[in-house]
Amino acid sequence: MAAPSDRPDRSMDLLNQVLAEPMDPDYRRVSARPGPVPRSRLLLLVVAIGCGMLFAAGSVQSTRGAPAAAVERQQLLDRIAAEEQRHDELHARIEQTAGEVGALRDAALGDDAQARALEREIEAAAEQAAARPVRGPGVVVVADDAPGSSGPSDGRLIDLDLQQLVNGMWTAGAEAIAINGHRLSPLTPIRNAGDAITVDYRSLSPPYTVEVVGDPRTLPARFAESIGGRWWDHVRQNYGVSMTTTSSDELELPADPTLRVRHARAREE
Repeated sequence: MAAPSDRPDRSMDLLNQVLAEPMDPDYRRVSARPGPVPRSRLLLLVVAIGCGMLFAAGSVQSTRGAPAAAVERQQLLDRIAAEEQRHDELHARIEQTAGEVGALRDAALGDDAQARALEREIEAAAEQAAARPVRGPGVVVVADDAPGSSGPSDGRLIDLDLQQLVNGMWTAGAEAIAINGHRLSPLTPIRNAGDAITVDYRSLSPPYTVEVVGDPRTLPARFAESIGGRWWDHVRQNYGVSMTTTSSDELELPADPTLRVRHARAREE
């Protein structure tokens, strides 16, 4: 039997030792010795605990704040509904008072021809200014969002669409226009308010019914030739919105109760 010094792999003692013990014995003894956690691991643990506490606190705060936010939102909606009802009641009172004033004026004027001529001029101006109800033939236009639309980019109507529709009808020869029952006057704004369109500061919901007093035989064709008609041809083809037009032998549009003729002066001959 060969002596240990005579082994064939004696020249490879160092390699054999590395293969037999890949970890340095001193390092093994130090790593096995109990000691404090490294600072980097301790810092990571503290950060993780802090983030967890912040997340838990935020979740609890959101959960507690959700009912309060819902209550505040409902209170705001109730206030809006109450103010709209009060607005409608005031409009009704204005209409009633205006009728009484008109009756008193007619009684005071009597049969004076000059006064009657002036009254007819006032009535004509009041109709043009939407201060008097209007009745006559015309067309009814119903405009609606594209099916499944969630915003203006995929087919929701905006204030500019209704503005173009109304302006096109005025160009086509409309005598009076109302949107969802709200009569338009020269001072009526059509604006976006969040996701809704407001007409005379009242929020409306689609579909939008536009009643137009005028000649039903010429209004549709003349509207199609107007800038508003070309605008609507574009949005219908590209955004999927809809617009239907039907003729009517008798439309009755209310007056704009916020607008009244306050002054009258005879023209100098």
